[in-house]
Amino acid sequence: MQIKNLYHSPGAYLQHLFGTGLIFLIPIIITYAFFSFFFNMIKGLLLPIKDLHIPFIENIPHHEIVILIIFIFIIGILVKAFIFKPIIHMLEDFFARIPLIKTIYLATKQLTHAFTAHDQASFKKVVIIEFPRAGMYSIGFLTKEIPTQISNKQLFGIYVPHTPNLATGSFVMLPAESFTETDLTRQEATALVISSGILQPTRFHKN
Repeated sequence: MQIKNLYHSPGAYLQHLFGTGLIFLIPIIITYAFFSFFFNMIKGLLLPIKDLHIPFIENIPHHEIVILIIFIFIIGILVKAFIFKPIIHMLEDFFARIPLIKTIYLATKQLTHAFTAHDQASFKKVVIIEFPRAGMYSIGFLTKEIPTQISNKQLFGIYVPHTPNLATGSFVMLPAESFTETDLTRQEATALVISSGILQPTRFHKN
């Protein structure tokens, strides 16, 4: 009786069932497609490793991915090892001295570190600003106060990340009265931006 009141015909109920199944499957399909795309892209970049035909390892499915993971772990060990720190610094200095490359390398390095839990200095506060135009609001990360020699007024640098890739964004300079500080953590703001506002801080949810 209850089903009959909600759905006037068997066709309407079947349409409801189909919609329910579709809504359930779409996030799974999109997630699979997203990771499948990047997995295949990484495999394509690692084709030179696959062509090496390393004994024993080449029998492992997707062994180039396994080699990459092991390589990343080794790099992490070397970066943390005290004895290799001078070599790491020499390599970084080498990239920092090459014109054009140094700009991309240093900017990418600083931006990557800024979104890690270890960096507490790059992004000091999460703020709200009117961007990209008046009446539209965006989340931004307060970086540093801009020297008055550059702007002749007191301005603050703010990085506005783009959804869903935080590594791309816009840099704006605003006076203090043009942005509002929030008590959002960097992790909460990051989740909010990446998910297009779907993943909101649970502490703000009403019980």
